[in-house]
Amino acid sequence: MLLPVLCGGCAALAAVLYALYCWIIPALVQYNGTVALLWHDVFVERMLDTFTRSTRPQRMLKAVQKNATRGDPLSVISAIDRFCRHSEWAMNVGDEKGTILDSVVSEVNPAMALELGTYCGYSTVRIARLLPPGARLVTLEFNGDYAAIARQVIEWAGLEDMVQLVEGASGDWIPRMKEHFGVKTFDFIFLDHWKDRYLPDIKLLEECGLLRKGTVVLADNVICPGTPDYLEYIRNSPSYESNYFRSHLEYTKAEDGLEKSVYVG
Repeated sequence: MLLPVLCGGCAALAAVLYALYCWIIPALVQYNGTVALLWHDVFVERMLDTFTRSTRPQRMLKAVQKNATRGDPLSVISAIDRFCRHSEWAMNVGDEKGTILDSVVSEVNPAMALELGTYCGYSTVRIARLLPPGARLVTLEFNGDYAAIARQVIEWAGLEDMVQLVEGASGDWIPRMKEHFGVKTFDFIFLDHWKDRYLPDIKLLEECGLLRKGTVVLADNVICPGTPDYLEYIRNSPSYESNYFRSHLEYTKAEDGLEKSVYVG
């Protein structure tokens, strides 16, 4: 009699734990960005890395290779969005804020664009697919493992000819942009890297003369995880005209947003 009871108890516990992991906790953390980041980036990612002996970027790449059509950027974007909504959350700009990114890129129609923080190439693909013929996008990624995945995602989307991905620290690369890439100024800049680098890097871009009158700077995650020092600077500087686009942290219902700032000199 004891064994069936123990087996039944174990089965019930397993069912409860499965429900907690798959439905209850993910639903609860949807409305709190800080808790969502801890749950997805600390607990879930590390657990899956251990169990699958792979990394989240590698799993994302497999989803692209399985579900996206080569040479079709939209299918790559859709494959990553499905992966992040239904399989495993990841900190891309996401589909909701991605439409804001799309509209700003389309409005600016940049000939020369810069992205700080490539991660796995999701936002890179979103930006590059909207660039006019002959335009270039320089995207910078500090993590070499992420960069290796991003290159494959960008290639799968068929955009490798218009994207230049470089590895390294933004503080090292920004002063070398003019010399290395033959860049005079950037028309559009997307900030989506380490949040504590937003403020020093925008100041460095200014110092290096990489902004022109009319350059548009779009910054992600200004509420969650948050960039209060950057927002204070950019909103109070007479060199910028800024607007906040309220949205949600990627693939959740927690508040986040994008700050669009036009450099007026």
